[in-house]
Amino acid sequence: MAKTIRRYSSFRFRNRRIRSRKSARKIPKGIIHVQASFSNTIVTVTDVGGRVVTSASAGACGFKGRRRGTPFAAQTTAENAIRTVVTQGMNRAVVLVKGVGRGRDAALRAICRSGVRLHFLRDRTPLPHNGCRPPKKRRT
Repeated sequence: MAKTIRRYSSFRFRNRRIRSRKSARKIPKGIIHVQASFSNTIVTVTDVGGRVVTSASAGACGFKGRRRGTPFAAQTTAENAIRTVVTQGMNRAVVLVKGVGRGRDAALRAICRSGVRLHFLRDRTPLPHNGCRPPKKRRT
């Protein structure tokens, strides 16, 4: 005796609610990394575990060439990066700044204006303890 094959018509699945696969994460605390070089400013926002939530750079925000290193480009970059995490519920953050570019102060001002409370601010700029070996002396 053969089994009957069930056929599912499409009307059974028509009334199902379609949900997005990725649920919106709630991130109350995070870390904001600002890397300010002479030619670009990169702002990366991570959660406390170190997983990247969002990032932005001056080049990705539409600035090209020498304008990427300007303070205005850094301000726009920081605003774009933080806008997405504020909607996800971030209200406290730690800021880690690296680099000596012109955009570091402007990026910090934009972060302070965004409404995120800063827990602390740390400068992570690498400093040489003894530096590279100097070139040998010139012969005259």
